[in-house]
Amino acid sequence: MDIVIGIDIGGTKTKIGLVDKEGNCLEQTFFRTKEYPDLDNYQNKIKTMVDELIGELRETPNILGCGIGAPNASSKRGTIENAANLLWKGTVPFLEKMREKMPMPMRIMNDASAAALGEMLFGRGKDMTDFIAITLGTGFGAGIVANGHLIDGYDGFAGELGHVDMTIGDGRLTGLGVEGGLEAYVSATGLKRTILYMQSQFMDESRFRSIAYKDLHGEDITKAAEEGDPIAIRAFDYTAKIMAQALANFTAFTQPEAFILMGGLVNSGKWILEPLERYLDQFLLQVYRGKVKILESGMEGKTAAICGAAALIWENHR
Repeated sequence: MDIVIGIDIGGTKTKIGLVDKEGNCLEQTFFRTKEYPDLDNYQNKIKTMVDELIGELRETPNILGCGIGAPNASSKRGTIENAANLLWKGTVPFLEKMREKMPMPMRIMNDASAAALGEMLFGRGKDMTDFIAITLGTGFGAGIVANGHLIDGYDGFAGELGHVDMTIGDGRLTGLGVEGGLEAYVSATGLKRTILYMQSQFMDESRFRSIAYKDLHGEDITKAAEEGDPIAIRAFDYTAKIMAQALANFTAFTQPEAFILMGGLVNSGKWILEPLERYLDQFLLQVYRGKVKILESGMEGKTAAICGAAALIWENHR
């Protein structure tokens, strides 16, 4: 049985899985990224968990390689460079050190670009030549496919759309210090910040007035919206409007057939998706209206990022 190890390095969690040729995640696990600030300890933890996953399979697999998706990862150099939501700063020779611990074919790529590749192989992008995959987790990531090819960029850093300034000054700082940057508004973290902003702007009664920022969770905001909490509903609308402005701008570059969304914020369902579609139609240039779809990932939600990482290896075994 041929399998590929898929690793998704997130600011909150590191997810690991074993993925077959059809994009099925046979086994999976995770651990909290920030509990391992030392790179060697972190990579040793990955190896230990990979060995445990392999041991859970009924038969000994043929491991074709390991694909890794990570923020600010250069596919050309095998490095992670100045990632906003990771503890390792500067230029980290991640692939070189990981190969020492797990000698096998290995590739690393920006996590959102890996997700786009996963959609091409296993998900909604199978029959598309032009789409943009958007990851909405701790930050905001984008993987761009145009004319049937993933746009990787000169140095492997194409698609850093989360740090595009959406306010033209006087805005929130992203993790990379960009004033008014998109991910500071449109991400799981951005939604929490917007809850505080909405409480300062409006006098509506809300459950969040008695909850500290560190105790705020995305699923709680969704539940509050479902129960009619006005601050939660305003926060989703505000988030969707800014995201729609950004997607309308991105459409002018490559005219994607669809934006394919994945990540924790997408779990909010209609509270983010319905206003997003409404505002996108409003902001798109007339020539694009009615031609751009908003889709949820075709890969299973909890394993989409893992399968995207595994696609880096499966791409060469089709």
